[in-house]
Amino acid sequence: MRKLILALCVSGSNLLAQTLPLPPTMSFGLFGDTPYSQWEREQLPAMLEAMGREGLAFAVHDGDIKNGSSVCSDQVFLDVLGVFRAAPLPLVYVPGDNEWTDCHRSNNGRYDPAERLRKLRELFFQGDHALGQGRLKLTRQSEDPRYSEYRENVRWEMGGVLFVGLNLPGSDNNYHGASRGSGPVAEFFARGAANHAWLAQSFALARHKKLAGVLLVIQGNPEFEAASAGRIKPGYRHFIEQLRAETQAFAGQVVLVHGDSHLQKIDQPLLDERAQALVANFTRVETFGYPFMGWIKGMVDLKDPKVFRFEPRRWHSASTSPGPSSSPVPGK
Repeated sequence: MRKLILALCVSGSNLLAQTLPLPPTMSFGLFGDTPYSQWEREQLPAMLEAMGREGLAFAVHDGDIKNGSSVCSDQVFLDVLGVFRAAPLPLVYVPGDNEWTDCHRSNNGRYDPAERLRKLRELFFQGDHALGQGRLKLTRQSEDPRYSEYRENVRWEMGGVLFVGLNLPGSDNNYHGASRGSGPVAEFFARGAANHAWLAQSFALARHKKLAGVLLVIQGNPEFEAASAGRIKPGYRHFIEQLRAETQAFAGQVVLVHGDSHLQKIDQPLLDERAQALVANFTRVETFGYPFMGWIKGMVDLKDPKVFRFEPRRWHSASTSPGPSSSPVPGK
């Protein structure tokens, strides 16, 4: 009788193991376009603490550490840098348009965008480890003497996938520069060459190591929907073409994470070169943006054919929160 009971218990345990989903190999956090208001600045440490309690391996901020109508001062940069350094988990930051390409605006202080990018590199991208607590080692593109300026372009491998950060911001990827004239400007070409090389090298590495996935993080919204309708912005044309070709030549799953347009979504908007069929192994994840604050939990599960899973986590809505954030903040 005891043997029968034991057999039933073992059988039941096996059945339960078959029906319950296995835990992911690893998890991480994605967020951006924050802080945009004083209220969001006050909430940011608490949101990072919440990520830390989830046991995430790291978090990535995909750009815009201020709103588009505020001053691009050193003081603003240093304030957010302090928050990032104090984060209870490793934190990787990818620069956005609000903190460099758009700083020429009068309400931003009429800064030189190139100078602001140099300041960001000086402050946020020193050393070979991520910001925050913990020791996440990064490979920087600046290790290659040909691209010594581009410290912000990074990659790291974890959980059987490759994570890649690129400086590809909004405002059409700085195609027109501060003048917003006919463009393109020299800075766009130089950074574009660096980004092209970094993306190609990263996919080559992922293929060589037979990794299950590649997750890319940029700030600007490439506007895949407009591209599929033949209205592609010139600043993103070469990136989309390269991304499509690399994704189609890769056996695993590819995810592009971005912010910029403040419409949190998870979808598959990339079409083939004939704009007739979806590129099936590609997923886009857009993070939260003002007036909503939040983050997305990403998970890697190598036993899942899709490899990646994502769970949006709304923090709070600025429109319903108390204090200054109830008033609109202009500018992206």
